[in-house]
Amino acid sequence: MPAMRQPLSVVIITLNEEANLPACLESVHWANEILVVDSGSTDRTCEIARAFGARVLEHAWEGFGAQKQFASDQARHDWVLNLDADERVSGRLADSIQRALAVDHQPAAYRCNFLHYIMGHPLRHGEAWPDPHVRLYDRRRAHWSRRQIHEHVVVDGPVETLDGWIEHHTAASIAEIFDKINRYTDLQAAEITRAGKRVGLRHVLFNPAWRFVRNYLLRLGVLDGVPGLVHAAQAAMTSFLKYAKAIELQGRDGR
Repeated sequence: MPAMRQPLSVVIITLNEEANLPACLESVHWANEILVVDSGSTDRTCEIARAFGARVLEHAWEGFGAQKQFASDQARHDWVLNLDADERVSGRLADSIQRALAVDHQPAAYRCNFLHYIMGHPLRHGEAWPDPHVRLYDRRRAHWSRRQIHEHVVVDGPVETLDGWIEHHTAASIAEIFDKINRYTDLQAAEITRAGKRVGLRHVLFNPAWRFVRNYLLRLGVLDGVPGLVHAAQAAMTSFLKYAKAIELQGRDGR
């Protein structure tokens, strides 16, 4: 593998991620810098990061987009790979990143696919695959949106696609899935309300049903077996709860 002409910083935001962090760190051991920005962990997250050789900063939580932008700003190198603690860089993607940064000229950013795992099983159909996102970028030409949830990288320049994928171990159990749904739909409902979007009965009735049919049947999530069914049900439940909670918030505001 040729040496990277552009040094790379991997940045990871954390909160109580001692179970996930070791595998994440190991998957990027080849990076020039690993920076962990923690927002108040009470477990061994920071200890694990420091033992691995990562630089650790503590920063109060600002929301997903703002927290990731802060982490990007603190990196020592301009090329940044952003990961969550429950993500791992596949071997193929690691090779692809190193090849991309070994040449003289790069685009402003690179996107890669995500391979999502539920209950230990990869999802290769439905909404879950290939699910491309920008995660490797030149921070001089890219920044994170300030959204509380569903944050993304805003790029000023061309974007190319890398070979390989990021493994996202989204939930190890049904209980964890429902815990995440509840927390994330709180944020989604608040975002809908702040945007002034009117939500009614049709959103609660039809959007979740359509999302399940599209995910499980039209996009063949059924081929992923029980995990595929769980993922389709999760997506439908997420749609139902975010709109139901938005209606609740609008009722409180008298809208």
